[in-house]
Amino acid sequence: MNGAMGLQGLLCMYLVSLSVLQALPAGDSTTARPRGSEVDGIIIRSMKINCKVTSRFAHYVITSQVVNNADEAKEVAFDVEIPKTAFISDFAITSDRNTFVGNIKDKTTAWKQYRKAAILGENVGLVRASGRTMEQFTIHVNISPRSKATFQLTYEEVLKRKLGQYDIVIKVKPKQLVQHFEINVDIFEPQGISKLDAQASFLPKDLAQTIKKSFSGKKGHVLFRPTMSQQQSCPTCSTSLLNGDFKVTYDVNRDKICDLLVANNHFAHFLAPQNLTNLNKNLVFVIDVSGSMAGEKVKQTKEALLKILGDMRPDDHFDLVLFGSQARSWKGSLVQASATNLQEARNFIQYFSVAGGTNMNGGLLRGIEILDRAQESLPGLSNHASILIMLTDGEPTEGETDRSKIRANIQKAIRGRFPLYNLGLGNNVEFNFLDAMSMENNGRAQRIYEDHDASQQLKGFYSQVANPLLVDVEMQYPQDTVVALTQQRHKQYYKGSEIVVAGRIAENKLGNFKANVHARGEGQEFQTTCLVDEEEMKKLLHERGHMLENHVERLWAYLTIQELLAKRMKVEGEEKANLSAQALKMSLDYQFVTPLTSMTIGGMADQDGLGPIIDKPQEELMGPRRMYRLSALQPSPTHSSPLGRQLPDRVTGVDADPHFIIHVPYKEDTLCFNINLEPGVVLSLVQDPDTGFSVNGQLIGNEAHPERTYFGRLGISNPATGFQLEVTPQNITLNPGSGGPMFSWRDQAVLRQDEVVVTINKKRSLVVSVGDRGTFKVVLHRVWKGSTIHQDFLGFYVLDSHRMSARTHGLLGQFFHPFDIEVSDIHPGSDPTRPDATIVVKNHRLTVTRGLQRDYSKDPQHGAEVTCWFFHNNGAGLIDGIHTDYIVPDIF
Repeated sequence: MNGAMGLQGLLCMYLVSLSVLQALPAGDSTTARPRGSEVDGIIIRSMKINCKVTSRFAHYVITSQVVNNADEAKEVAFDVEIPKTAFISDFAITSDRNTFVGNIKDKTTAWKQYRKAAILGENVGLVRASGRTMEQFTIHVNISPRSKATFQLTYEEVLKRKLGQYDIVIKVKPKQLVQHFEINVDIFEPQGISKLDAQASFLPKDLAQTIKKSFSGKKGHVLFRPTMSQQQSCPTCSTSLLNGDFKVTYDVNRDKICDLLVANNHFAHFLAPQNLTNLNKNLVFVIDVSGSMAGEKVKQTKEALLKILGDMRPDDHFDLVLFGSQARSWKGSLVQASATNLQEARNFIQYFSVAGGTNMNGGLLRGIEILDRAQESLPGLSNHASILIMLTDGEPTEGETDRSKIRANIQKAIRGRFPLYNLGLGNNVEFNFLDAMSMENNGRAQRIYEDHDASQQLKGFYSQVANPLLVDVEMQYPQDTVVALTQQRHKQYYKGSEIVVAGRIAENKLGNFKANVHARGEGQEFQTTCLVDEEEMKKLLHERGHMLENHVERLWAYLTIQELLAKRMKVEGEEKANLSAQALKMSLDYQFVTPLTSMTIGGMADQDGLGPIIDKPQEELMGPRRMYRLSALQPSPTHSSPLGRQLPDRVTGVDADPHFIIHVPYKEDTLCFNINLEPGVVLSLVQDPDTGFSVNGQLIGNEAHPERTYFGRLGISNPATGFQLEVTPQNITLNPGSGGPMFSWRDQAVLRQDEVVVTINKKRSLVVSVGDRGTFKVVLHRVWKGSTIHQDFLGFYVLDSHRMSARTHGLLGQFFHPFDIEVSDIHPGSDPTRPDATIVVKNHRLTVTRGLQRDYSKDPQHGAEVTCWFFHNNGAGLIDGIHTDYIVPDIF
């Protein structure tokens, strides 16, 4: 397609807070269009947002269908903005009866083909940072004449309660009439819905009734389905009036303190008690007054502080600390928020000036000292809720400037006694540093954007923490009943918010499960015990079905991943690597696109031959807009609905003593076999005669069990580029024949040689990517002291091989491309727990046995059980030839 053709049809959906939608034609033309919905041959036949909320877990499916009525190919785009807090979980495009479905992988594997663009600082991913709270997803595709394309994006998140309600805001801005436009929000809350409203800022009063909203008991529903005539900005216009915010707000009943939901061995515990007396506050504001705050920044800061002072209650106590090159305080101690003191503080705020550097460490320590001294010298203030809030627009330049030392100083001084909230104003702040410091001290950071509404942003943040109701909140669960738990201790609970804890319940422990809540309120202790109402849970399951079970488990997974990602910001070294590994495993298990994973889409390529990739952007990178062509030969990865969820990712590999696991391409079956040969033998695992690429493995023995062997040495070779990699449980050596560098498994490194990229993941695994042809993973197994194996060994897995040549062979390589199998006559075998069956493969009719193996590709420590059909006698009949045919002289 000629690049000058431009964008002929554009679908844009902006999601503010939760979702936003826009449809735009290409170019800057604003001339009148025909009354119909066709623009330059392109029709947006439908645009639908379906949102299902179950106990605060929101699952969104955005579907748009575009029709090309022209006699030539047209470029269209699917453009969506989703919240930065959301995780994409699925994406699919259907065109010309072919379906292209996203596949979520670890980021290292997914990005192998983009290393050149990344080095150049380009963002070739489909998702980029956009605005304050959003990420923009955009894909441009070329569709054939007289055909249609359907886009479907799924993403998920947990709704957060703020100021007494949950908000869903959809910014609607189509500049083209849509034949079938629909927003459908379905809410199910076991506590019962207490209020629900929906409004559209763009609708005239006479069309307000087009928003259908209702709620009763546990269910709420909002439907907005304007006809084409209702979308028109005037009776004779072809332009759309859909231009503004569509907002849904709701809250749930709080009659009962206990809101404990259990389904499928997972639970979600929501705490938001009502009718509590506000705690008085000890509040210290630490304000950056360095030279960079001059002008509009300090003006807006003063406006916000003056408004905040007006909201303080008479029994609150407060002080102000200013820091430039030095730190100074207004009073040097907490004073009561009396009318006289508040007026004096207003005068102080109005007349302070800015100058000097940024002594952040000194300012924070001064604020902490004021709170400490008040609690020690004024016993009456010890029962107040102490809060420290810092506002800064830059990085530390005076006093202590080492970030790690500042964090250590502040954490040592606070000692977990009160929260620190850091507000970063503008674009020059080190937000990750501020965020990590807040999280270490029971608070959080928030970015304040340098805009006309900065003072309102500051005031809005304060409103969320202005009314503490409880402090030292702890939600306890019997240790023997819970095997995984999100954060259960919270320093403070604020009016209008909600504390959520989720976890996994151990097998057969539901009968012993309960929740105890302990906290301190105004003048009294707060305690309650919550038990599981099993009959009520059965009723809920009957009402909501599988969706309830699925959403409760995914709510737990979402919160767990978010917490792991947050914790890894605070640590370094091995601890960070372990947290990253846990977050990556859960991201892959639950198919979330997180900062550690990416989604690739097969069968599509741009002008550079690169396929699209979907990930969470860490920063805004600039790069060219890429247009993707859909391959007519791409098979649909799904067997049922073309837009349904794909099958779980399964891999082919070999591990343990040695067990070969073969995933049959495009089928649900998995096959397995063992190879029994003596230690020292080298076997061909992968051999591509077209390129020369090969993987060979050498067996090592087990003294305690001589009949067992393991892979103890691997050789990976790509002769076209002179690349060789030798891997043992001790070392990783690049080009050993020419004295190349040697790495240990304690290293974290990325090695590149021409088209081959090797990523060493400290103490766990390494990934080898060979251009876009194949991706392979080596797993390190460290055995514990009392193990019967006695020595460390390696596992080898194939993550991606679809572009390896059709002549690829080897014990694993021969299974890279589709082959037929037929399973029949499943019947009891010699072991009653493992049935036998007849299988026809490669013109052989064989008896196989149902077996279990372990796949360590995602979890090198524990692995995952894989059910497979086991082939006896060294895989006879399944592998080509006999097993000794695969013996080779050496690993290279």
